[in-house]
Amino acid sequence: MTSDLAVPGRGDAMSTAPAPGGGSAAFDGVDIAVLVLYFVLVLAVGFWSMWKTKRSTVDGYFLAGKSMTWWPVGASLFSSNVGSGHLIGLAGSGAAAGIGAIAYEWNGMFMALLLAWIFLPIYLASGVTTMPEYLQRRYAGRRTHLFIAVLSLFIYIFTKISVDMYAGALFIKMALQWDIYLALVLLLSVTALYTVAGGLAAVIYTDAAQTVIMLAGALVLMGFSFAKVGGWNALFEGYMDAIPSVRAANTTCGLPREDSFHIFRDPVDSDLPWPGLIVGMSIPSMWYWCSDQVIVQRSLAAKTLTHAKGGSLLAAYLKIVPFFAIMLPGMISRILYTDDVACADPERCKRICENPVGCSDTAYARLVVELLPAGLRGLMMAVMIAALVSSLTSVFNSASTIFTIDLWKTFRSGATEWELMIVGRVFVLTLVVASILWIPVIQASQGGQLFIYIQSISTYLQPPVSIIFFLGCFWTRTNEKGAFWGVAVGLTVGCTRMILDFIYPAPPCYEQDRRPAVVASVHYLYFSTLLSFITLTVVVLVSLATEKPGAEQIDRLTWFTRYAPREPTSSEVAGHEMAPVGLKPEDERARKDSASGARQPSRLLSALYWLCGMERRKKEAEKGAFRAEPVVPDLHLLKEDPRLKKVVNANLLLCLSVAVFVIGYWA
Repeated sequence: MTSDLAVPGRGDAMSTAPAPGGGSAAFDGVDIAVLVLYFVLVLAVGFWSMWKTKRSTVDGYFLAGKSMTWWPVGASLFSSNVGSGHLIGLAGSGAAAGIGAIAYEWNGMFMALLLAWIFLPIYLASGVTTMPEYLQRRYAGRRTHLFIAVLSLFIYIFTKISVDMYAGALFIKMALQWDIYLALVLLLSVTALYTVAGGLAAVIYTDAAQTVIMLAGALVLMGFSFAKVGGWNALFEGYMDAIPSVRAANTTCGLPREDSFHIFRDPVDSDLPWPGLIVGMSIPSMWYWCSDQVIVQRSLAAKTLTHAKGGSLLAAYLKIVPFFAIMLPGMISRILYTDDVACADPERCKRICENPVGCSDTAYARLVVELLPAGLRGLMMAVMIAALVSSLTSVFNSASTIFTIDLWKTFRSGATEWELMIVGRVFVLTLVVASILWIPVIQASQGGQLFIYIQSISTYLQPPVSIIFFLGCFWTRTNEKGAFWGVAVGLTVGCTRMILDFIYPAPPCYEQDRRPAVVASVHYLYFSTLLSFITLTVVVLVSLATEKPGAEQIDRLTWFTRYAPREPTSSEVAGHEMAPVGLKPEDERARKDSASGARQPSRLLSALYWLCGMERRKKEAEKGAFRAEPVVPDLHLLKEDPRLKKVVNANLLLCLSVAVFVIGYWA
């Protein structure tokens, strides 16, 4: 073992023998008061949005009645993306390997703008509610539609819900020394309250409020971090000297990377090769920002296309902030608490964070419990909970939408809107259980870097889906057979690599790498590029070898045909039209029983109806008067005010220039 080097700025702040969990500062009454104030604020916003919006219809519950303006849309896009997994994972990646992982964030700036200017007009013209529904219309087949719907739910569990829950619980465990699963149960109880009750409108408005809280708290912690380390220059000098005192001799264990302050890294031997960043990163990122239900659903809720563009611009500008407010503080945490955050000995890591692989994911939480005074610790706890709750509610609502509209309604074509409202809410509980069961796998993955775990899994599952969405939107010759076989082959290859990664995890730095060559030598970003090429080849060859798609599979469903005049097909009307409550014999009997007073709901049931916004639906069911209108594609949604269009287009050029500058500066 080697000795630790002197580190400027580390001083007495380094903990030499921390208690498990790493936390040392106890939360006091002021912190608890701040937390209570946060919960009051969030619940107040949630209940206000429940009163303000119509929650008793599918459109109102899942798309907020398409009434959102640009600022809550943009704030919700940002907070849905930057959840607790980012606060913990991005800071942890900065502590472990420098600034390279920020490329994922800045790549997202381009993709958020690509959604609003290129993909969203197609989705609006088609009149869809979910992304699998778009595939159903574009390819006129159930198998691709159902395949992607199920895959989306698996991706949410593997890379979103479980990751955010683990990250948030890890933070609370360090701060309050609670059991990680107890923390999860308490957090999920609060999260489920307004997600189930309020629908997308409540989620978006609370996201907007929590974005302000997250940004304020993260910037405050950034200020304290830079003040403690000694400023910008001390960060650059101290990080390269932040070497743990206990590490394996004659190895790279615990040593900072030489390219820590570069985004573009060696194409062969680095952890993030630059060719992979350009191509292999962009394709999964395109799926996330341009065809993932969680993100697209927020843009579909905008009242006009211009407001959706404004929301994407706001989200893109805000994506610059995580570098300064999350990643750099994570790197400072390594300087201040080197032996703990950058531990390189499995036994020591096990004592510090109960994870022998590494403790870099404790970097952000360590700053909170060590640096901040009373009151501000409570604020940062609120920030972490806000990040967790905002991302979870977004995923819960979108996953519920996919399950209800794309799966349940497919097999229950006669389901009433009342039934769909109940199913959508109950499905959230199933997601929670499945995600909790997956958490132990995350703890042992990707060298303890949570953010890298998210990105690696994404590169195995998302490229095939990106390809069929992209070709569906921009190549009219793509047909259902090509899309299905392309995504089937692509996902088979991708899942094979993902399973191999779990079977052959990366060895510790002091052991020889004996993994198969396809795992050890092919970086996951290069594999993403290869997987995309395989999928593209299969889709093109099969599409060209089979029949052309009909007009009903193209009109209003591609970029080149988005203005095509046509009426909705009978299948589209049938797919959206809800059975009129009260016309079926069993419903008619229930209506008569209710009218005669034979079956009146209890007070408890009535309160539950009110909480879920379904009391109005109940009354309409009793009267047998409700019939949901079919969703008809409306070209008016694509029209923009000429003056506002010039404003958002000018901001588009400015935002692109800013993105190119920051990437070029740190490349």
